[in-house]
Amino acid sequence: MPRFLILTAGQLQHEDAKTATGAIRYLGDHVAAVIDAASAGRTVQEVLGFGGAIPIVADLAEGLRHDPDALLIGIAPVGGRLPAEWRELCRRAAEAGLDLWSGLHEPLAADVEIAAAAERAGVLVHDLRQAPENLPVATGAARAVDAVVVLTVGSDCAIGKLTATMEIVLGLESAGIRAAMAPTGQTGMLIAGWGIAVDAVKSDFVAGAAESLVMRAAASGAEVLVVEGQGALTHPGYSGVTLGLLHGAMPDAMILCHEAGRHKHGGDEYEWTTLPTLPAIVEMYEKAAAWVRPACVVGIALNTSNLDDEDARAAIDDAATTTGLPVTDPIRYSAEPLVTAIRELLDTR
Repeated sequence: MPRFLILTAGQLQHEDAKTATGAIRYLGDHVAAVIDAASAGRTVQEVLGFGGAIPIVADLAEGLRHDPDALLIGIAPVGGRLPAEWRELCRRAAEAGLDLWSGLHEPLAADVEIAAAAERAGVLVHDLRQAPENLPVATGAARAVDAVVVLTVGSDCAIGKLTATMEIVLGLESAGIRAAMAPTGQTGMLIAGWGIAVDAVKSDFVAGAAESLVMRAAASGAEVLVVEGQGALTHPGYSGVTLGLLHGAMPDAMILCHEAGRHKHGGDEYEWTTLPTLPAIVEMYEKAAAWVRPACVVGIALNTSNLDDEDARAAIDDAATTTGLPVTDPIRYSAEPLVTAIRELLDTR
C-alpha cells in the first residue's frame, strides 16, 4: 500500500469526497497529506473530526514535501468525469514520480497526456472504477454459499453504506467471527485491495458481478459476508445498480443505512423527491428481495454526524421505536447492536 497524497480540491467536507474520507478513516497510516486549498494549513482532524494529524496542503508542490508515493483522486463527482484542472495536476504528479489512483468513471489511463507522462516517468495508473471483462449473468448461485450473506442497503446515496459495512466486519471479527467484505465501489476496493465497482458494469451484468463477489468472498472461509451496498431503491438516478446488487448477492439479511433528518435525496437536482418513512423503506427492500429470495432487514445503521449527542440518541430511539429494529450509529457509538443481530442469524443458520 503506497503513501497517498489525496486530492479533494476544496471539497473535503462535501459528500462527494467519499473516497477521501474512506481512505482517511481506514487507511490513515497510508495518507501523507490532503490537497485542499480551502482547508490548507489545518489538519484532517480539525476539518473532519477524525483522521488525526494528517496535514492539509494548498497544492501539489507542498504535498510532495510529505513524501507521498501516489496521488489519489478523493472526489467522486456526479458522472465521474475528470475536470480539466485536475488533468494538469495529475500529469504533473506523474512527472514528479507519483503513481496515480482514481475512482472516476473516466479512466486516467485513457487520457493521452496523463498516460504519456506516466509512461515517461515509469509510474503506474490504477483506474479502480473499470469493469472486468467476461462477467457472468447471474444464475442464483449466491443462494447456495455456506456463509451468512448480509447486504447493506440505503435510503439514499452517500449516507455511510461503506462505513457501516466496514464497522460491521470489524465488529464481527472482534467478536471472534470470521467475516469478509465484498467491495462493490471504488473506495471499498481501495481499502480491501479487490472487488468490482458495480456502477461501472453494464446493466445486464450487475447482478452477475454481485454474485461473483459473493462466491469469491465465500471461498475465503468466512462465516459472514457483508456486501457493500450502492445507491438506493428509491433514487431516480441509481436505483438500477441497487436492485442488481440485491438480486445478485441474494442476501440472508440486510442492514438499512440512513442519515438522521434526511428527507430528500441528496443534491440540488433531487429537491423534488421525498424519502419514504423508515418502516416503508424496510418494507420496500424486503418485498424487492423476496422477488428472488426472502431476506429481512435486521438492523439500522443511522448516520447522526449532523446532530449533537442528545439529538443523536433521540434519533436512534425514534428509529428503533418506529421500526422495531436494533438501531445504532456505528461510528459515533458502536456497531455492536448490528453485530448482535447478525450473530443471532448465524446461530440459527
